[in-house]
Amino acid sequence: MGTKITFPRVDGKEATGYLAKVGKAGAPGVVVIQEWWGLQDQIKGICDRLMLAGYDALAPDLYAGTVVPYHDTEAAGREMNSLNFAECTDQVVRGAVLYLGKAGAKVGLTGFCMGGAVAILGAARIAEISAAVAFYGLPPESLVKPADVKVPLQGHFADRDDTITPPMVDSFEAGLEAAKQNAEFFRYDADHGFLNEQRDVHDRKAADIAWQ
Repeated sequence: MGTKITFPRVDGKEATGYLAKVGKAGAPGVVVIQEWWGLQDQIKGICDRLMLAGYDALAPDLYAGTVVPYHDTEAAGREMNSLNFAECTDQVVRGAVLYLGKAGAKVGLTGFCMGGAVAILGAARIAEISAAVAFYGLPPESLVKPADVKVPLQGHFADRDDTITPPMVDSFEAGLEAAKQNAEFFRYDADHGFLNEQRDVHDRKAADIAWQ
């Protein structure tokens, strides 16, 4: 339902992404950040689903066309580790936010796995977003601390996650509470990546609750 587009980065260079547009003036926007697998069809499907819910949804392609097969964690790790997260957030993700918000619409930011970390990073670094929602991703403390978050933040995490572990989530949530941030975290009896219906870790019950 969406289409590939080109949009300007903040520095004036070009970035690409997948845009699913409501086709109605003034629709609110959501920028959707990919998992470490790249701009997979599943992420495009999230954009389509948000469009059906009334949002213009744009997923910037952070890997510039590279899509990693789900079984190849080594390649996914290489792609993720090649990203400069701060620059990517400031230039590409903020560019996507500005693109959706150019008509004055409110724009939110969400992301999954690696994209969840970027969503929280954006909550600290992108002044133009109204809220952020992170799915099973946290940024390194060297990039953002809980006190740095500047917009309402919602997080969805898996209790059986051995990457973003429950103690890591508890620590970040405690930091948000100590800083009196507007934030709420939800936890699920599920595995990392539970919202991705293309993988065997998908948990329909948890995914349906999280989507609501």
